Amino acid sequence: MIYSRPSIAAGLGQFLKCLCGILFAVASLAARNADAQSTVNIGGIPYTSCASEHGTCSFDGSAKVVFGTTSPSQKLSIHGPFKNGVACVNGIASPTDPAYGYMKHCWYDSSTAYWKATPTGAITCSSPTTNPGGTPTGPISADTPSTDPASTKYHARLFAEGSAFPLVFVTAAPSADHVAWSIQDDRGNLRGSGTFPVPSGRQTSTLSCTSTASGYFAVTATLLRAGGTLPEAGTRPKGIATFGVLPDLSSIIPAVTYARQDQHRFGMQGFYGWAKTLKDLGVSQIIDSRQMSSMEPNGPNTWTPSLDNVDPFFKSGDIMRLVRVDGIPAWASPTGAFQDNTRLPTDLNYYRTFMARVGADTAAIRQAYYPNQRHNYYQVTWEPDWKDSAPDFVALYKAAYTGLHSTDPNAVVMGTTSPDPGACAWCMGGVLATYASLGLGQYLDGVVTHSYYSDKPSPSQPPEQRDTDPDPSKASRALDLQMRALRAQMQAIRPNMRLWSSEVGISYDPGSAYGPNYPSANQLYAQAAVAARTHLIVLGEGAQVTYFFYGADFPEEAGYGSFFDVVNPQGSHTARNVSPKPEAMAFAAMTRIIDGTRTLGHLNGLPKMVYGYAFQQMGGGTVITALWTHNNANWPTPAGSYSPTAGTTYSLKVDNVGTNGTVTVLDMMGNPHTVGYVNGIMNLTLTESPIYVVSQNASVMAAQITAPVGYTGQ
Repeated sequence: MIYSRPSIAAGLGQFLKCLCGILFAVASLAARNADAQSTVNIGGIPYTSCASEHGTCSFDGSAKVVFGTTSPSQKLSIHGPFKNGVACVNGIASPTDPAYGYMKHCWYDSSTAYWKATPTGAITCSSPTTNPGGTPTGPISADTPSTDPASTKYHARLFAEGSAFPLVFVTAAPSADHVAWSIQDDRGNLRGSGTFPVPSGRQTSTLSCTSTASGYFAVTATLLRAGGTLPEAGTRPKGIATFGVLPDLSSIIPAVTYARQDQHRFGMQGFYGWAKTLKDLGVSQIIDSRQMSSMEPNGPNTWTPSLDNVDPFFKSGDIMRLVRVDGIPAWASPTGAFQDNTRLPTDLNYYRTFMARVGADTAAIRQAYYPNQRHNYYQVTWEPDWKDSAPDFVALYKAAYTGLHSTDPNAVVMGTTSPDPGACAWCMGGVLATYASLGLGQYLDGVVTHSYYSDKPSPSQPPEQRDTDPDPSKASRALDLQMRALRAQMQAIRPNMRLWSSEVGISYDPGSAYGPNYPSANQLYAQAAVAARTHLIVLGEGAQVTYFFYGADFPEEAGYGSFFDVVNPQGSHTARNVSPKPEAMAFAAMTRIIDGTRTLGHLNGLPKMVYGYAFQQMGGGTVITALWTHNNANWPTPAGSYSPTAGTTYSLKVDNVGTNGTVTVLDMMGNPHTVGYVNGIMNLTLTESPIYVVSQNASVMAAQITAPVGYTGQ
C-alpha cells in the first residue's frame, strides 16, 4: 500500500503522542520516588530507598535489593546480590506482580554497596495554547520569559522549584507541522519532552510547566517536517534555550538566624543593580566604587558625601557593599595620567583626607540602610603592579587606613587583592611576607585576595590539578595549598584576621571563542563542576567570604560569565537579558547549602584525589560536608571530554559506631537523595561534581577535620 505524506505525518504524530504519554508516566513515577519510605529494616539491616518502580536502583559494588511496597501493607522481598545497580522492575522478583495496582520501590543494602547520585524529579508541561503571531528567528525559537513584575528590567530566566513557568515556542512552519521538544539537565539527562501540532505561518505556542527537580535546564526543539533548530542568541550557542530552577531546601537545611548581616558568605562581581537576581542566586554583597578617580575625576574637593547620592539599588539594604577605593585620577597622579595600584598620589595628605570622607560616607550609609551590619569593608588596592618603592606602598596603606578609621569606627580595611593567594613574589602571601617588616600589617584589619590559582582557570586547569605533582614547588600552586600558605602568613603578622576572596572565576578552556557551536554542553557541565569546587576550597580553607566572577559573559575573555548574554554576540558588562549556565545554578545551590555556616575545616586522612570540607550551621546546628574527587588522568579524557560519572568510592563517618540511620545527600544542583548509613558509616561514590552530605552529629565530624589556621568563624 502507498501512504500519502499527510497519512505518514498523522501516524507519526499519534505515535509520538503515545510515546510522550509513556515518557510522562515514567517521569511521574520517578518524581514520586521522594514519597517512598526512606529506609526499610529487614533482619536488622537497613535498606536505603534507591528507585521507584521502572527506575534504576543505582550503586557501585555489589548489594542485595529489596523490591515491593510498604503501603497500604508491607509486601517486600530480598533479591540479589546485584552488581553496580539494577532496574527496579517487577521482573527483579518474579513474573507475578507482588502488589498489583500499587507503586513499588527498591531499596538497597547500603552497608555493602556505594551510593551514587542519579537524576531525580521531572519537568511536566501542559498542552500548549497556540495563537497566530510572534517574531520567529528562523523556523523555530524558544524561550522561558519571566512573569515576575520585578524582572521587567532584568531578565534572568530563574524560577522557584514547584512554581509554574511558561515555555514559549514561536514557529514559522511553511505548512502544518509538529513541534518536538525536550529538556535536558546539566549532565544531559532527559527531564521532560513532548510534541504538539502547529498551523503554518507565524504562531506562538505557550506551555505552562512545573519542575520537581532543581538546577540548569536546556530546551531543544525542532519542527518534525520543516526541521530547523533553536537559533544562536548572543553568547548562547544555537540549539538550546536555557533556564534555571532554584532549589527549595527549607525542609532539609534548617533556617539560620543571623546575628548580623555581614555573617553571610557570598558576593558577586557583575549584575550591579540586579537585586532580584542576586537574591535568587543567594548573593548578599557586591563591590561599590568610592575611588578618587570615580568620585573626583576632574579636581579636588568636588565630591561631597550625601545620602541623596546613594544608588537606589543599595537603599533597600538587601545587598551589602564592599567599598573599593583604589584608582587615582590624572590630576592627582605623578604621571599626569590615571593610574591604578602603581604609584603614590602626588599629595598623600589629600589622599588621606579623601579617605576620611569615604569613611564618613560609608558610616552614614550603614547607619541609614544597614543597621544590622556590624562592620564596613574596604578594599584598598586591586591586583597591584607597584612601581614606587616598598616604603611608599606601606605609606599608601597607612594613609588609607588612618583616613578611613578617623571617621568610620566600624571600618575593616583590607588588602592587597593580589591576583592569586599563594606565596610567589607578588601573590598575596608574598606581599605580606615582603612588607611585614616595614609595618604593612599595622594598616590591615583583614586580607582580601583574588583566588586565581593559574593563569587560565578553566575545566582543563582545575584547582586540584597540581595537588599530585611530585615536585613540591609545583604542588604548592594548587589552590588548597595556596590558601593554607596565605592563612599561615596572615597568622604570623596579625592573628585571626579576616580573609575575603573578592574574585575568582572559571573561564572556558584556553583558546575558546563565543560562536554558534560553542560552548558544548559538556564544556558547560565541566565549568560548573570546577567553579563549585573552587569556591568550596576557598571557603573550606578559611575565607569568610567568596565572590563569584562574573554575572554575564563579557567581551574581553570568553566564558567567565555564569549567564549567557542572549543579546550581544560577544557579551556585555551591561547585559540586561540573560539566561543561566550550569555554573549559575551550581552557585544557587551552594549558597542555599553553605551560607549561614562556619567552616570546620578539611577532612583528615582522605585518599589521594578525594577532597572534603566540613561546615556547620551557625549556632551549633546541622553539619554539611562537601565531597568530590578529581583525577588528572581522566579529566579531561583522552578524547577531550569531561565525564560526569567517572569517580571513586569513599566511606564517610557521619555518626557514632553502632548507629544505623539515614542522611540527606544533595547533588551539585541541590536535588536531595536519602542515603543510609550502617555502624555510623555511609558508602558513597564520588565524582567530579561536588555533593553535600547533611548530617547532625557534629562531634563525630569535629574529630575528622583540621580547622584553617586563624579562622575564627563568621
